[in-house]
Amino acid sequence: MIHTVYKKKILDKVHQEPPHHRSSFTGIPIQDGVPNLASIAERCVPNPGDRGRVIVFIDGSNLFYAASDLEVEIDYIKLLDYLVDNARLVHVLFYTGNDPENEKQCKFLKWMSRNGFRVIAKALTQAPNDVKKANLDVEIAVDMMTLAGYCDTAVLVSGDGDFAYVVDAIAKQGVRVEVVSLRSMTSSALIDVADCYVDLADIQQTVKKIDGDVGSSVVTTEE
Repeated sequence: MIHTVYKKKILDKVHQEPPHHRSSFTGIPIQDGVPNLASIAERCVPNPGDRGRVIVFIDGSNLFYAASDLEVEIDYIKLLDYLVDNARLVHVLFYTGNDPENEKQCKFLKWMSRNGFRVIAKALTQAPNDVKKANLDVEIAVDMMTLAGYCDTAVLVSGDGDFAYVVDAIAKQGVRVEVVSLRSMTSSALIDVADCYVDLADIQQTVKKIDGDVGSSVVTTEE
């Protein structure tokens, strides 16, 4: 209940429903055992209150496929500006597979590292079906646990349900956790343990690339 109170305080929530109508941890309204996503969306707006120190974790591959599904290219400067808003940014970490032979990707990652993004890259490996892959789930989870003590709010840009456990774990340490991803590619288990969920489709006009913007590129990796 401590974390639920913390969440309500940050979001300046006045109305409180009976405890048995809410998630025991997140405080998200539940109907027939399912989190009320409409209620989450209403409360997950930029700068909902004092978010303190913010660390952003971006699952590059997951975001790439989400953006591809929306048929948009992400402007990472705009995305970061939306995610951080007026809070104090500590770090923004970008995780991706790396193909040294992909010149476009190499230039993009160099641009990212020179513009405030900490790039964590892993060499792509050849899968039996000839698809190159790089799984960075462990790196993301370990970094979230390691850095939990250095932030008040953790923003995870991924819909991978494998992160539900680590999100739950750091939230129990008092960290506010916000998840941003495309709803059709986001695990319900991940949404349920997050303090805030934002559907990428709802903010695509805010964070998409417009011709002439420099803060964007395509990351062609797979996990």
